[in-house]
Amino acid sequence: MKRILIFCLAALTSAAVLTVGRANVAAQGPPVPPRATAYATAPDIPFESVPNFLKLPPNLYLGEGIGVARNSKGHVFVFTRSGDSRLFEFDEKGTFVREIGKGLYGFEMAHAVRVDAQDNIWTVDEGTNMVVKFNPEGRVVMTMGRRPEAVGGVEATPVQAQAPPPEPYRFNRPADITWDPQGNIYVADGYINSRVAKYDKNGRFIKAVGTRGTEPYQLNIPHSITADANGNIYVADRQNRRIQVFNSDLVLRAIYDNVGAPWAVCISPGPHQYLFSSNSNPDSNIAALNAVSGEIYKMELDGTIVGKFGKPGKQLGEFSTVHAMDCRNPDELVVVEITAWRAQKIVLKPIAGKTSTGSTR
Repeated sequence: MKRILIFCLAALTSAAVLTVGRANVAAQGPPVPPRATAYATAPDIPFESVPNFLKLPPNLYLGEGIGVARNSKGHVFVFTRSGDSRLFEFDEKGTFVREIGKGLYGFEMAHAVRVDAQDNIWTVDEGTNMVVKFNPEGRVVMTMGRRPEAVGGVEATPVQAQAPPPEPYRFNRPADITWDPQGNIYVADGYINSRVAKYDKNGRFIKAVGTRGTEPYQLNIPHSITADANGNIYVADRQNRRIQVFNSDLVLRAIYDNVGAPWAVCISPGPHQYLFSSNSNPDSNIAALNAVSGEIYKMELDGTIVGKFGKPGKQLGEFSTVHAMDCRNPDELVVVEITAWRAQKIVLKPIAGKTSTGSTR
């Protein structure tokens, strides 16, 4: 599969970008399952998985691995669906520290946890349609969205054709969150609204982009979202099997369709940033996809693939539907898996002939 680049020059309008993108999409036709050799040119990155990384207290277990993030101290936060949605904190060695927000009104069906530059902890819950911000001490300091009233029972999620128009301050099964360097908030919203919504640092609505569809500026389950140091926003457009890249004003800059179905995206910090994308297809997918499900791609920010690692499976060092990952250290990732009920700490090794940053020795 080719990578579609739609880099915009300053003189181009967003309408011109949209016209070019539509032509490319029309030429491609409907998406088809990739062949096993589709990404054979991507070099394999050697790696190891640290055994028994997370150490839970007796009689406390992870359920579905839904969200994971680390703070500046290296502490690991795991958002899990285990009977109830629960948020656990571990130290840098994987030792259990505490549970945050037990029984919280905003927790029903976990979908993402992220930590911002000030070590605030943010959760995204697709069951309550809420984003909750905790300070580093674990106290709620801001909420976004609103949980449906429970007077008449749990509100059914509408099918796409029956969904009401998106509202600025209401989400409909949101999926993830990120920030630009100015602290503006971007919410991937999500399974029904099919949009990215931008808010200022105080939660005031600025703008949104996206409707359900397959063309540029359209989305089909924006499942994960991340940002680089320049404020560009990378959206895992999962069902369309591509990553759409917007600037901080939500103007489309590029589309990458060379890494399968992106369930999770993450960008490492530092002077040389990398984009990681997980091609994590679930166990129920058709056999034609199995050969490429499970791997994670390491990329330059322009979409160039540095390498890939992992394969489908349930053993240590194999991946079973990676739902989220943290790449605060680009050589040491933490991933959580929805179908294997676990988190793995992954240590990447240098590719033969290259250093860990990808430069030739």
